[in-house]
Amino acid sequence: MENSNDNKYELATFAGGCFWCMVKPFHKWDGVIQVLSGYTGGHTENPTYKEVCSDTTGHYEAVQITFDPSIISYKEILEVFWEQIDPTDAGGQFGDRGSSYQTAIFYHNEEQKQQAEESKKELENSKRFNGPIVTPLLPAQKFWPAEEYHQDYYKKNPSHYKMYSVGSGRVGFIERHWADKKQV
Repeated sequence: MENSNDNKYELATFAGGCFWCMVKPFHKWDGVIQVLSGYTGGHTENPTYKEVCSDTTGHYEAVQITFDPSIISYKEILEVFWEQIDPTDAGGQFGDRGSSYQTAIFYHNEEQKQQAEESKKELENSKRFNGPIVTPLLPAQKFWPAEEYHQDYYKKNPSHYKMYSVGSGRVGFIERHWADKKQV
């Protein structure tokens, strides 16, 4: 980001299954500066989508959010994340299976780690889900932006995005588990 205010911004990095479906929910919030689709957590330098999908690079599909903590807190960002995923599924998310589609919170400092641990515990204690919360908390690693055609996919391909997000089961799951929360 080319901005003299970069030093006031923070990063949040999450894996929530297909990154196409993880961008739009964060774009809606004031204080979110940028949401990048990409890859993290693996052992290959500058991986491609095809390589990551092969489940041989160790990468997760992820989003990296640049946000202004004076407008939106990391805790609020975490709440948005939890409301987009099935945190009880260790094998992927919805229609997407495999290690590259697993969920994770990648913390960038000890404060984020502590807040993520607290939010995970709160979610577990809420009994909103029948199974245990299996989303791991991992130290942030190098983040590789995905190919340009993946960035802001919901804007570039709205009809396919809608068909995919509904067809994968994500939309229905979110509606069933978070109906009591106003979706913004």
